[in-house]
Amino acid sequence: MNRPALLQGLRTGETFDLLVIGGGATGLGTALDAVARGYTVALLERGDFACGTSSRSTKLVHGGVRYLSQGNISLVRSSLRERGRLARNAPHLVRKLAFVIPAYSVTDWLFYGAGLKLYEALAGACSLGPSRVLDRTATLARLPNVESTGLRGGVLYHDAQFDDARLALTLARSAADRGAVLLNHADVTAFVREGSRVVGVEVLDLISGAEFTVRARAVINATGVFVDALRRLEDAACAPLVTVSQGIHLVLPRRFLPGGSALMVPKTDDGRVLFAVPWHDRVIVGTTDTPRPVAETEPRALPEEIAFVLSHARRYLAEDPTQADVLSVFAGQRPLVRGQAGAATSRLSREHALEVGTGGVLTVTGGKWTTYREMAEQVVDLAARLGGLPPAASITADLRLRGAGENIRTVYGDDEPAVFASGAGAPLHPNLPYTEAEVRWAARHELAETVEDVLSRRTRALLLDARAASGCAPRVAEILAEELGRDAAWAEKQVAAFRELAAGCTPNA
Repeated sequence: MNRPALLQGLRTGETFDLLVIGGGATGLGTALDAVARGYTVALLERGDFACGTSSRSTKLVHGGVRYLSQGNISLVRSSLRERGRLARNAPHLVRKLAFVIPAYSVTDWLFYGAGLKLYEALAGACSLGPSRVLDRTATLARLPNVESTGLRGGVLYHDAQFDDARLALTLARSAADRGAVLLNHADVTAFVREGSRVVGVEVLDLISGAEFTVRARAVINATGVFVDALRRLEDAACAPLVTVSQGIHLVLPRRFLPGGSALMVPKTDDGRVLFAVPWHDRVIVGTTDTPRPVAETEPRALPEEIAFVLSHARRYLAEDPTQADVLSVFAGQRPLVRGQAGAATSRLSREHALEVGTGGVLTVTGGKWTTYREMAEQVVDLAARLGGLPPAASITADLRLRGAGENIRTVYGDDEPAVFASGAGAPLHPNLPYTEAEVRWAARHELAETVEDVLSRRTRALLLDARAASGCAPRVAEILAEELGRDAAWAEKQVAAFRELAAGCTPNA
């Protein structure tokens, strides 16, 4: 993906079949689904691809055990089906993972054992493996650091995990490979209308400062927690569609979960589930469900949220983590479809909603990463009808994503040899698994424009160790300046901005 070429492609005056606003999971999935059908597609993202909630998940591709306990069988079944499809279509990014629920009473042992047999049955042919009841010895072998006092045994089941930001970038590149024109750091400032109907948008390129118009037969609002702001741009009197809920995660050293399995706590004090998941040689623990009054571009974990996650982790881990052990903390905000007034956010549906505005803009909101492809298929079906496009069936259920092939060792998949063709270069930091070659690849082929783009999403350095990421920011800025033709003053500002961001990801800074 080449930024000047993409800008040129957007400024030709062509009327695209579909214009997607928002470069998170839903928007990128929609762009890929549409271009794979043969439609012409443009996508605009105000920040970076997956810079919001789509890079701040629990890193799980799952059916949702909690939704099963709520009786939402249809959501669980469709999620398990999509989990299986994603595992086939992106094997370099999605991997099977064993989960263990520790049981401290016979009742829990039997209850969760039966429930997870149902979960396995709902997966059908997409099952990742059988669930089974474990005795105390087997549970301790799977979870060596689990709290052993009162432990009766556990229940083993299987789900999948992934790298969310890397999957988002893979969707972007897969769509671009098929002709979609996608641009990050491009802000939609106004709608273009013919009569009352929206037929395009005015755009400000935040990198070059260029302003231009993009026209389309159908416009899609896939901006996550910010959908209501864009809906008000279309219709100032529209009623809010989403409620904002915040979830945070703490990243701990691997010693807190040294086995090969993840730990699942089926019920926290606020009615959620809590996970401790091994990921990139770290442990991610979360999440919370905290109502927030407004959507935020850069949400911060609240002190009480950090305390909540740590207190629950201490109940189930023999070695108690403290705030000083936290390598990084990250927060994301969920766009939950509004329910009844006063309903707790933990009870609001994770299903998605589609709405057509007064100007014809199609808004999609809600949902979760696991079902992004199914959501995208439904969005494109409706958008094609709204735009008067010739019907075309979705093919993404069996569409292998870029990099999917024989090489499943790294997140680059079959692109790995090209990434390191000129050598890996120097490591960015001794506490991080990344090299200078990956920074250059991100600048040349993945539209990385800032130090944050590289250290937060092209690599996951900020999540794995915020202090280490801050330490390598000057070298990353220097490489980006070389690759993008920026000066020393630009690099200095980039380092300062990133270090301010990283400080907010270190709770005990």
